[in-house]
Amino acid sequence: MTTARDIMHRDAVCIGEHDTLETAAQRMRELDIGALPICGDDDRLHGIITDRDIVLECVAAGGDPSSMTAGELAQGKPYVVDADADVDRVLTMMEEHRIRRLPVVEEHRLIGMISEADLATHLPESEVGRFVEAICARTAL
Repeated sequence: MTTARDIMHRDAVCIGEHDTLETAAQRMRELDIGALPICGDDDRLHGIITDRDIVLECVAAGGDPSSMTAGELAQGKPYVVDADADVDRVLTMMEEHRIRRLPVVEEHRLIGMISEADLATHLPESEVGRFVEAICARTAL
């Protein structure tokens, strides 16, 4: 059985909830990634911030990324998966919630992330195709 732990990217880097969006954007550029988990002072996952969030929710809205914090953009509780969950659970969760990145936790602590690239690397082509179709499918207006 393939688990979330088997396919996750292990070196997930958090941005602190008090760090600015400018700092988050710089970290994303340095790491060549499009999203960062937001961790709180309690060392728990508080959300995920994407490069798109920074542009749409801050810059395009007239906000200042050098003063707005990652925590201010963290909305709701992030979807997570347990490290021992099977890959079918991972795919189902990502498909149902139409998310492209999924934090992996163990004992309520972030230990990794699963992205589309991780799925493409570790899963059969048919499974990846199903996932892409589910995530990218547009609903009729």
